[in-house]
Amino acid sequence: MILLLNMMFRGLNKINLDAKGRIAIPVRYKDSLSDLSSNLLICTIDQDHCLLLYPLKFWKSIEKKIMELPTLHSASRRLQRLMVGHAAEIEMDSSGRILIPKELREFAKLTKQAMLVGQGNKFEIWNYDDWNIGRERWLSSKETDLSDLPSELGALSL
Repeated sequence: MILLLNMMFRGLNKINLDAKGRIAIPVRYKDSLSDLSSNLLICTIDQDHCLLLYPLKFWKSIEKKIMELPTLHSASRRLQRLMVGHAAEIEMDSSGRILIPKELREFAKLTKQAMLVGQGNKFEIWNYDDWNIGRERWLSSKETDLSDLPSELGALSL
C-alpha cells in the first residue's frame, strides 16, 4: 500500500471523448486508480479552465483542507464554492472509461479531443487546442523562470 500512496501521475496523453462524453483512462494508470480508490474519482474545475481529476483517496485530504479554511474569508469561500461545489464523483467502469458530467465538459470546452496531463496526485483534463496554446504561452513567458524558487528548484529554469 505504501507504494500506491507514492504513486505519481505524470506525462501527456492525447485522449478522445466519445459521443456520451466519456474518456478512456490510459491503461498505464487504470490499475493504480482502481487500487487507490476502488475506481472512484473526483472531477472538479480549475481556474485555468481545465478540469482536475483526483483519485478519491487523494481528494479527501484536499477537500478536508479546503473546507477547514475560514468561511468568513471571501477567497476561502470562493475556493470552496469552485472546487468543492463543482466536485463530481465519477466511477471508472470495467473498461477504464469515465463519464465527465456535461456541466464540467462545457466549463472546460471539452469536445472531441482532449489532453490528459499527469500532475503528481491528480490529472488535468484540457481542451486539446487550449492545452497547446497554453503550453506555447507558458514556454514563451518570463513567468517560467524558476530562479526565485528554493535553490533545489531554481536550477530547473526553462
